[in-house]
Amino acid sequence: MLKIHHEPNTNILMTTAVKKIDQADYDRLLPIAKDIIEKHGTLRWYFEMEDFDGWTMEALWSDAKFDFKHRNDFEKIAMVGRKDWMDWMTQLMKPFTSAEIKFFELEEQAAARAWIKG
Repeated sequence: MLKIHHEPNTNILMTTAVKKIDQADYDRLLPIAKDIIEKHGTLRWYFEMEDFDGWTMEALWSDAKFDFKHRNDFEKIAMVGRKDWMDWMTQLMKPFTSAEIKFFELEEQAAARAWIKG
């Protein structure tokens, strides 16, 4: 499941992934992300992983296609979660974006939010 929050009048998208992300989550997320990019030119994404189990294959493919198509539209990505996800997620994201990516532990949520807004 993916909780989605867009900061009004900004290019900031905040999401929290709980358990497994599926295609229905991407069907809700992608139109919001595309709208932000169209209005602001770039996207700053706060991606928190709470008790995260990954993606379904269909959702992972949707994510990869979107990220590749919009690889130059991401400005910053704050990855917030357990340390064991850090290296894997960072390596997964690098080929798909030119964004500055920074990882934060779950206890550093406030710092991650401040970084993505700054």
